[in-house]
Amino acid sequence: MKVLYLYLFPLWGNGSGAWLRRLCFNLKEKYQKDFEAAIVAPDSRRLKYAKVYTAKPPFIGVFVGNPELPQAKKYSKFSNEELIQTINYYLLKTNKIIKKFKPDLIHCFHTAFLPHIGRTLANFYKIPLIITTHGSDLYYFEEDNRLKGLIRDASIRSKYITANSNFTREWYLKMFGKDLAKKIKTIPAGISNQINFERDVSWIDKKYQFKYDKMVLFTGRLTEHKGVEYLIKAARQIEAEIIILGDGPERKYLESLIIKYKLNNVHMLGYFSQKLEKIDDFYLRADVYVAPSVWNEPLGLVILEAMVNKTPVVVSRKGGVTTIVKDGYNGFLIRPRSPKLIAEKVNLLLNNEKLRLKMGENAYKSVVQKFSWEKIATKFYNLYLKSISKK
Repeated sequence: MKVLYLYLFPLWGNGSGAWLRRLCFNLKEKYQKDFEAAIVAPDSRRLKYAKVYTAKPPFIGVFVGNPELPQAKKYSKFSNEELIQTINYYLLKTNKIIKKFKPDLIHCFHTAFLPHIGRTLANFYKIPLIITTHGSDLYYFEEDNRLKGLIRDASIRSKYITANSNFTREWYLKMFGKDLAKKIKTIPAGISNQINFERDVSWIDKKYQFKYDKMVLFTGRLTEHKGVEYLIKAARQIEAEIIILGDGPERKYLESLIIKYKLNNVHMLGYFSQKLEKIDDFYLRADVYVAPSVWNEPLGLVILEAMVNKTPVVVSRKGGVTTIVKDGYNGFLIRPRSPKLIAEKVNLLLNNEKLRLKMGENAYKSVVQKFSWEKIATKFYNLYLKSISKK
């Protein structure tokens, strides 16, 4: 089975890119010679388990922000000419790759203009098409509806559509039509549970010379949607190191808040790029993970990363996070935009070791039971087989 993935962004710097890399890796590990992957993306880095065809579109955009594309314009702000040129580029580029790679199936790993590319080429070459929505891409259509008709058409033509949570699934159906309900499946991202909990992460405290024993962590893009300002405001009532890993358009504003409130316990350490082992070390070192989103977070891969490291989470009750976070069991769900509630729940966990450890264990069990790559890879592989058999 040969699958061609179409992707809009660099393969690092966002949750969907990490998901795509890990999906290809786990499918290759599990099915070996029965699976071959190729990815079309604006990325020149190589992967051992998938062929990467580097896209160099005339314009490159973002939905809400990407630390590897700090100067990129939002797709919703593209002129008609820019959008047309970009679509034409991907259409011609992907056509050449299909003739060379000869895939059995096309999988569009976002729902902006890629499904239109996939739909056109799938029709020409008689190849099945699958579309995956991550939720963040649906915000694009709320800002810019120029492509909604084309994506609706591609959705009808596709064999299946997958959504990363039930919340995202319902959002997609509301946006593109309830008649698609039978073909849209909820398949979340997978998480590796091969965690070495005994590894030494003391380098973090040594390198940054932290004052407090306890650590509170946030990772992700620094955009308005992520609500990091509310964590910074809550830091005034938290006696712990507040670590913010990531970059984005909100960074200067967030740094100004740290200066304004004279906070010595908040550390903005930037974007860690491909240093995955160090990011994982922060998840293990943290005592509490906070995701203070003010938008409807479709699922939140970083939340799962924290939980699989036995770190209890405090997250906004928005979007699809209730798929995995159960209030009082493996973390806390709170009202958005409330520094007071963030501080209250974080301090409860920091000051109650028994509760913190119990919630951390529950967080780990929750992720392993529902989001193991063994299950997720199998679900996608079976969906691919069904799609190919329907040709």
